[in-house]
Amino acid sequence: MTVAVIADIVGSRRLADRPRAQKLLDEAIERVEHDLPLASSRLQPTVGDEQQATYATLPAALISLLLLQLALPDDVQCRFGVGIGATAHVASASGAIPEGPGWWAARDAIEHVHAKQQRAVPSARTWIVAAPGEDDSMLSTVRFANAYLLARDQLVGAMTERERRLTYGRCRGVTQRELALAEGITQPAVSQALASAGSAVIVEGMRALQAEARP
Repeated sequence: MTVAVIADIVGSRRLADRPRAQKLLDEAIERVEHDLPLASSRLQPTVGDEQQATYATLPAALISLLLLQLALPDDVQCRFGVGIGATAHVASASGAIPEGPGWWAARDAIEHVHAKQQRAVPSARTWIVAAPGEDDSMLSTVRFANAYLLARDQLVGAMTERERRLTYGRCRGVTQRELALAEGITQPAVSQALASAGSAVIVEGMRALQAEARP
C-alpha cells in the first residue's frame, strides 16, 4: 500500500504575489521534512500550484500534513487529497509520470475536500479516499480518519499564526518556556494561547498517530 498525497494552494489565482506564496510553501515543506522526515517522496511541485508526495503509512501522511498546516503563514493555505492504493510510474520522454489507483484516489479526495470547503464545511482542508479493492478494515480506517480530520482542520483553521507556531512547537516537544523566549512573551501568555486555541487536542492527536506512523 502507498499513501499518495496531492496538495494545492487555496485561492492561488487570487493571490497578489503567487511567487512569494510558493516560496513560503517551499520553506514550510523544507522545515517539516527537516524536523520530522516521514515522506517516502516529499512534496514536490508538479504543475500550476499543485504538489505531490507519497508516504508509507496513513499516520505518517497525516502527521506531516498537520505540521505543514501549522507551519504555513496566514496568507498561504493548502488543501490535501490523500489516496490509499497502489501507485506506479509510466516512462515518458519528459520523465516518469505518477500513475495508479492511489493517485486517482488522491485526485478524487482533493476534489471532494474542495467541494466540502465551498459548501457546508468551509474549514475542510484534508480528505482521504481509498482506491477500489481496498479491504473493509482499510475502508473503516478511512471513515474514522476523515471524521478526525474534519475536527482537526476546524481547530487548526481557527488558530492565529502565532497559535499555529506555538502548537507546532508543542507537537515537536518544545517546552512552553522555550516557546515564550522565541516569541518574546511570557510563559503564562504561551499557556493561555495554547489553551484558548485547543492546542492540547492537536498535540495529543499527533502523539496517537506517531505510534502508528512507521511501517
